[in-house]
Amino acid sequence: MLYKFKSRVTGDVIMLEPNGRRLLEIIGKDPGAPGIIEAADAPAAIHALEAAIVREEADQKTAVEEAAAQGEPPPHFEGISLRQRAVPLIDMLRRSEKAGKEVVWGV
Repeated sequence: MLYKFKSRVTGDVIMLEPNGRRLLEIIGKDPGAPGIIEAADAPAAIHALEAAIVREEADQKTAVEEAAAQGEPPPHFEGISLRQRAVPLIDMLRRSEKAGKEVVWGV
């Protein structure tokens, strides 16, 4: 399954199901149903995504430091970070908010 995020002011953002589901869960939306992020709700969604990115990067840094302190090899993380996956949606949300337009998916 794919998630296709649509806005009237940007191109579509298409994500594989696990990635789209994760981002929707981060912003508190039901990933199992079509949905909408109103322009007024975009700042909260952006903040939630950015906070999750900061948490993930801090957790990874801590894991690397702990492994180094114990003389172990650094852990391996997913090849594509949350930051890389979220940036296109964050950009869409910012541009849509500025234009006063909503972002929808599953419709």
